[in-house]
Parts: sequence; C-alpha cells; structure tokens
Amino acid sequence: MMTRVLAVGDNVVDCYPATNQMFPGGNCLNVSVLARRFGAETGYVGAVGQDAAGAAIRTALASEGVRLDRLRVLPGTTAYCIIGHRANGDRVFLKFDLSVSMFEPDEADVAFAAGFDAVHIGQSSGLDAHLPRFAGVSRLSYDFSIRREAEHRRAIAPLCFLASISAGDLSRDEADALMRETLAAGAKWCLVTRGEEGALLGAGTHRYETAAHPVEVVDTLGAGDTFVARTLVGLLRKEDPAELMRAAARAAAETCTRVGAIGHASAMAVDARDIPALAKAC
Repeated sequence: MMTRVLAVGDNVVDCYPATNQMFPGGNCLNVSVLARRFGAETGYVGAVGQDAAGAAIRTALASEGVRLDRLRVLPGTTAYCIIGHRANGDRVFLKFDLSVSMFEPDEADVAFAAGFDAVHIGQSSGLDAHLPRFAGVSRLSYDFSIRREAEHRRAIAPLCFLASISAGDLSRDEADALMRETLAAGAKWCLVTRGEEGALLGAGTHRYETAAHPVEVVDTLGAGDTFVARTLVGLLRKEDPAELMRAAARAAAETCTRVGAIGHASAMAVDARDIPALAKAC
C-alpha cells in the first residue's frame, strides 16, 4: 500500500532578484512535493492568491502529482520571500510577506487529513492551535525550524510522530541534548538537522547519526525540508533508520546543487525594486 502524506500550511514564491526568477516554496509546500518525489502519495492544504505567483504554485503542484482537493485560491497576494545569497550558497531572507497563506483550516480539512498516514505542519504556518485536531486523525509531523523554546516544545512534542528541529548553529552535544529533551517531552521520533555537520535522529533510547553528503553547493534553500520529507516517508515505511538517514543526507545534498527548493522556475512576478542594494550585497 502506498504511503500517504498530507502537508498543511505555508507556501511562498521564493524570489531571486539577481536572475529575475521565482520558485514555489515554503516548508509545507516543499514537503508535499518532495515526499511525492520519494514515492508517497501526497496532498497539500493551503491558500494562494489569484495572481501569477499563485498560478505558478498551482501549476507546479499539479505537475508533481500533488493532490489539491483542499487548496484555496483567494483574493489577495500570494505569499512571497525575496532571497539573496552569500558566496557559500547560504540563503539570506531579505523581505517577505505571508499574505493569504496564513489561513484557518476547517473541519473539512481535518476530515481530509484522516485519509493520510501522516500530516506535516511547520511552525511558520501559524497553525499551532489546530495541531491537536490533526494529530487526532493522523500521525503528526511538525517542523519546529529554528524555534527551540522548551515550553513550546513541551506543548507540541506529545502530539508528534516526528518532531524536526533545525540546529545548524549548535554543537553536536547541544543538538543531542535538544533531541533528548524533545523525546522526553513525548515525541515518538525527533530529527535534528545540522546543515553541513549532518543530522541526528532518535526514538526512545535509540540514536542514529549521519554526516552530510559532500557536494558543490549552489543553493541551500530547501535542504532541510528535503531531509524532513525523506525521513518522514522512510519512517512511515519502517525503513532501517541508519540507512534512511544516509538516504536523507544524499537527497538533501542533491537539493543544494540546484537553485530553488523544488525547481519550477518562472519569471519573477513580485516587485523587489525597494531592495536592490541588499540583493546585490548578498
């Protein structure tokens, strides 16, 4: 039986002024596409505007085979983020507007989620108040991103099948302690990604670790989302965790070799004229 993953929450168009390109993105949108590429049946629940950016997102999701039964197309502007880059490929977020992407799920969305093996939601989606409802009908994957307050993790970890945290700025011992605290708070699995230092995965008393896969980095945007998506699909399939981690590291590295998290470039449809100096500086 095919593994089924639903992502609920944020989307943006990631805009690159230097090349006048935009790419569909955002943690939840990325996970829906990447999990599909890793062989899962996926769906995406979110909201886009009635504009060129929203059309670009809808076209990309449809071409990837992501189910869009619950996608809203609303009056207003599709969320966007203006991206700059340093010489090492690390991205810099210069400006953003979440606009219509900040939506409120309804009961039909929750009922739709019940048909999936897992529901992925990221903290940037602003949906924390709705997590218990989704966790009540499916396994919850939650991406804390760089948010690490202990109180916040203690409130959400008990709902999580997979809790993911970004910790590229922490030492290995600090990352390990963060993982242990999150598991102790109630998460079944906890993934801590550390950028070029690799990643840690834990469940109960079991610990797994992988180094980053070496590549020539073009753009780091989406690497963490790739790691999360591959880990989630692998855990749902009950793959060997050690091998799963190595596969996730390879997949995340491959993402770093291209511009944009999932591809699907189109001409930038966002006005970035007020930040040209910042864009050039990065």
